[in-house]
Amino acid sequence: MWLKQCRSREDTSTFTNVVIASQLSTTLPIATIKMNDKQEVLSILTNSIEEGSVDNVTHLQRKLKDRHISLIALAGIIGPGILVGASLALSNGPASLIIGFGIIGIIAFTMMQSLGELATMYPTGGTFLTIGNRFVDRAWGGVVGWNYVIIWVAVLANEYNTVAAIMQFWGPQVPLYGYVLMFWVVFLAFQFLGVEAFGEAEFWLALTKIVGIVGFYIFSIVYVSGGISGTPAFGFRYWNDPGAFNGGFRGVALTFVFASTFYSGTEIVAVSAAEAANPARAIPRAIRQTIWRILVIYMGIAITYGMTVPYNDESLSAGTKVLKSPMTIAIARAGWEGGANLINAFILVTCISAINSSIYIGSRTIVNLAVEGAAPKILRRVNKKGVPYCAVILMNLFGLLSLMNISTGAAKAYNYIVNISGVAVFIVWGNVCFYHLRFRKAWVLQGRLIEDIPYRGLWFPYLPWLGIFLNTFLALIQGWSFFKPFDAPNFVVAYILLPFFIVLFIFFKLLHKTKWVKLEEVDLDEGRRL
Repeated sequence: MWLKQCRSREDTSTFTNVVIASQLSTTLPIATIKMNDKQEVLSILTNSIEEGSVDNVTHLQRKLKDRHISLIALAGIIGPGILVGASLALSNGPASLIIGFGIIGIIAFTMMQSLGELATMYPTGGTFLTIGNRFVDRAWGGVVGWNYVIIWVAVLANEYNTVAAIMQFWGPQVPLYGYVLMFWVVFLAFQFLGVEAFGEAEFWLALTKIVGIVGFYIFSIVYVSGGISGTPAFGFRYWNDPGAFNGGFRGVALTFVFASTFYSGTEIVAVSAAEAANPARAIPRAIRQTIWRILVIYMGIAITYGMTVPYNDESLSAGTKVLKSPMTIAIARAGWEGGANLINAFILVTCISAINSSIYIGSRTIVNLAVEGAAPKILRRVNKKGVPYCAVILMNLFGLLSLMNISTGAAKAYNYIVNISGVAVFIVWGNVCFYHLRFRKAWVLQGRLIEDIPYRGLWFPYLPWLGIFLNTFLALIQGWSFFKPFDAPNFVVAYILLPFFIVLFIFFKLLHKTKWVKLEEVDLDEGRRL
C-alpha cells in the first residue's frame, strides 16, 4: 500500500492531515485533527485497513490478529534447536553458553530496534529485501533477501531432522527418511489452510512452549536446591566440577554460531507485517517484547542448562545419532527415567511449531523476492486463500535436505546446517542495522522531522552502529575454531556465504543494471502505512 501525506500548519494549533491512498479499493478519509491528537491520526489510518483485506503488492491476506503476532514474536519460533541442539552448545561449558547467548542477545536487541522502526513505517513483509532495494541498492537487497531464505532452509532441514530423530525414539522400526516424508506431506497440507489457520495454531503452540519452559525452570530450581528425594542441594557445582569453560575461546566461538541459529526467528514480526490486520499497533508491541524473550527464554535456558547438566555428561556427545536434550538429561539425572518421554513429547510440539513457522517465513520471503524481481515470477502466485502455493512448495522441498542425515548421521548433519545458517544470521542482522542508518539519513536529508516517525528505535545511532560492528566481527570469527587444527569441510561451510554474497551481488548488479541509491531522491512515502 502506498500512502502520501500532505501536512500544512496554520496559525491555530491545528493542522490538516490529508491522506491519499492509491492502489486501494477504498479512499481514506480526510480529517482535520488537533496537533497533539496523534492517536486519532493512528486510528484513521489503521481502521481503514480491514482484517482480511489483501495486500496489493504481494496479494497476501491480512488475517493475523494482534494476539497472534504477539505470541508468535514471543515464542512462536522457539524450536528444537534451543531444546535439542543446545546440547552441543552446552558441551563447550556453562559459561560459554551464557556468554554466547548473552552477546547474541545484545545483537538481537540492537537489530530488533532497527527492524521495529523500519517494519512499522514500511510493513511490506519483505523488510530485509525491499528496504535494502529502496535505501541501498536493488542488487544488495536481493542478496540479503536470499541470505534470509538460506537461514530458514537450514533451520527447516534441521527441524525435519530433529522431528524424525524424536519419532525414532518411540518407533525405531521406521527409518528416519520415513518420518521425514510423512511429516513433509502433513506440513505442506497445513500451509494450504491459509494464514489465519497458521496464526491460530502458532498462538496455542507458543503458549504450550512457554508453559513447558517455565515448568522446566521450576524443576531446575527445585532440583539444584535439593528438593528432590535422594538428591542433595548442589547449586552451581557444575561450574567448578568439571568447570565453566571447555575449550577456552574456541568453545565460546563455537557457541556464538549455535546461539545465532537459536535466536533466528526473533525478526518474524517483520515478515508477518504484510499479513497483519493492524501492523501499526501489533508490530511495535511485539518489538517491545524482544527484551523479555531474550531474558526469560534464552538467558533462562542458558542458566538452567548450566546448573542441571555438566558439560562432560556422556549424553551430550555429538557422536550419537539421536541428539539428546539437556532437559531430558537433567530429568534423568534427577532420577526420573520416564521423564524422557514427557520431554520428547514437549520437543515434538516445538518441532511442529518450528517447522510450521520456518515454511511460513521462508515462503513469504521468497514471495517478496519474486515481487522484486530477484526470483522467478511464478513464485509470487497465490491461491484464493492468499497462500503463495508455489513458494510454499519450494520452501518445503528445501526441507528434504534433512535427508542428508541418512549418510552423515543426525549430529554431523546438524553441525553442517548450523554453520551455514549461523553466518547468514550475522549477514542479515548486520544489514538491518545498516538499512536503519540509511533510512534515517534519507529522512533527514529530505527535511522530514524525526518526531514524525511513528516508532523510533532506541539510542539511535549508537545501537545500529553497535549491531553492524558485532555482526561483522562474529561473521568473521565464527569459523575460527576450524583453523587449528585445520578442518577443511567445516571451514568451507562456515565461510562459504561470504564469497557467495559478493558473487550474487555482482550477478544481480549486472542482471538488473542497478545503481547505488541516492538518498536525497528516495520516495519516502511509497509503501508507508503511516
